[in-house]
Amino acid sequence: MEYRILKNVKGPADVKKLSESELVELAAEIREALFNRTTKIGGHFGPNFGIVEVTIALHYVFESPKDQFVFDVAHQTYPHKMLTGRAQAYIDDEHFRDVCGFTNPVESEHDMFYIGHTSTSVSLASGLAKGRDVLGKKGNVVAIIGDGSLSGGEALEGLDFVGEMDTNFIIVVNDNEQSIAENHGGLYKNLEELRNSGGKCENNLFRAMGLDYRYVEEGNNIAALIEAFKEVKDINHPTVVHIHTQKGKGYPLAEKYREDWHYAMPFDRETGKHLHDYSGESYSSIFAEKMLDKIEKDKSVVVVTAAIPGVAGLSQEVRGKMGRNYVDVGIAEEQAVAMCSGIAKNGGKPLFVTTATFAQRVYDQMTQDVSLNSNAVTMLLFSASIYGMGDATHIGISAMSMFTNIPGVVFLSPTNKEEFGAMLDYSLEQNEHPTIIAVPNDGVNSAEYEVARDYRKLTYQVCEKGEKIAILALGDFFAIGQKTAKYIEDKTSSKVTLINPRFASGVDKELLDELIKTHDVIVTLEDGILEGGFGQKIASYLGSKDVKVLNYGFEKKFYDAVPAPVVLEECRITPEKIFEDISSC
Repeated sequence: MEYRILKNVKGPADVKKLSESELVELAAEIREALFNRTTKIGGHFGPNFGIVEVTIALHYVFESPKDQFVFDVAHQTYPHKMLTGRAQAYIDDEHFRDVCGFTNPVESEHDMFYIGHTSTSVSLASGLAKGRDVLGKKGNVVAIIGDGSLSGGEALEGLDFVGEMDTNFIIVVNDNEQSIAENHGGLYKNLEELRNSGGKCENNLFRAMGLDYRYVEEGNNIAALIEAFKEVKDINHPTVVHIHTQKGKGYPLAEKYREDWHYAMPFDRETGKHLHDYSGESYSSIFAEKMLDKIEKDKSVVVVTAAIPGVAGLSQEVRGKMGRNYVDVGIAEEQAVAMCSGIAKNGGKPLFVTTATFAQRVYDQMTQDVSLNSNAVTMLLFSASIYGMGDATHIGISAMSMFTNIPGVVFLSPTNKEEFGAMLDYSLEQNEHPTIIAVPNDGVNSAEYEVARDYRKLTYQVCEKGEKIAILALGDFFAIGQKTAKYIEDKTSSKVTLINPRFASGVDKELLDELIKTHDVIVTLEDGILEGGFGQKIASYLGSKDVKVLNYGFEKKFYDAVPAPVVLEECRITPEKIFEDISSC
């Protein structure tokens, strides 16, 4: 691909020089660049293909970075990056890793924030507008938010606040009739009314919040978008520009199967098939199959998600089979957890499934609405791990230190698929406490040791009995514990005690008291941040005892796109380095 126009766009000023026909050609070249990158390394597909024309029109009309753009979630900013001097990262394979998947101020002055979570743009932009005004600065502030993001609490709080700001503030609502999965929530009925009426229906969510309003039906028409943006540029009050776009535009498969193509792994452009085989057993497929069976047998079980059912293997077919026992609240994690507390209070068996990075938003609900009320809510966390970690925006390693310190919460860390199933069964059947289960991330392993069925009593499992050295390897770090134990035994000809703690939220004091009678060194391994985590609980209890305690986990910092093996080596979480540390005790 020649990229006749795109290769000469070094910044927004170059976009302004183009004719209308050249802008259309530029859009086609941007999509080719998107294909070049996503077919080879994957990435957010549908959102970026749908927002190409919007991005071109924004940069044609406004003057970034004097005019400040805040993209919600920022997973639809690949075209923005191309138009702000970073096109090489999309057209030249050797430069793919030059940029991250989200806006990042370190990369460019055209990126206001490094953010990867949804529903934040309006609130962040309101701060930019306030800062601009109090310092007497000039320029437009533009928040770009997708329709799916509107259901988030922060988005609604932001809209409500901005409605009384008497200043320049522009909100571009990119309405493609889709979140990651389908949209959920009453406000989407109004968006449909607005689309069907050309923005003229009497019932208008945005006007009700005190915002001015304009509608653009042809949201993938550059000329129409330029006209609309020119109308609101330098406006002196908050206004919404509601545009109707096509998610995945330019690729028929993505236009038809919008949920499947929100994010794409490397694929063949002609067929749409993955370049690598991702089939086989996974915890997502195990969970989906298990919950279908549970719901069939017990109609009090309710599975709740917040717009990311695919993470848990809950395809459209699976969701259909679950019927009323499946609920998607949209992008509204706080609603999900509080609702689960109510379901439990009325005798239901709720299970909220999400990823660890998104669970950060529900700390308050887990503390107040759930745990303080002792309601038996189950929260299942995917990606609470260093494995598979990407940009700093999607780190899940803080989940353990965050949630294990909420009073009353039982945090379980299974090591294999049988233990995972047993913990799910236990959590859904008991009615005494909230439970969080961290899904293993080191692949699907089978049980090598006896699997408990009852987790009412906090007890660790001794898998191998040894002497002098004991390794407490939690969750998906149990495999590292096994390898370390074997390595030490090979080096010393002395057997190591290997323990599966199972519980991340408490200390088995009775077992630890027995261990220190015959062991000199206690090693803890956890797939999480050390501070406030599992290992520190062990070290605190044993602090006054005559025993060495070595804790292995991660530093309290943002790991940004660092491969897991590199982090493990850096934190000395390898058999060789652990043995070195033990030998120096």
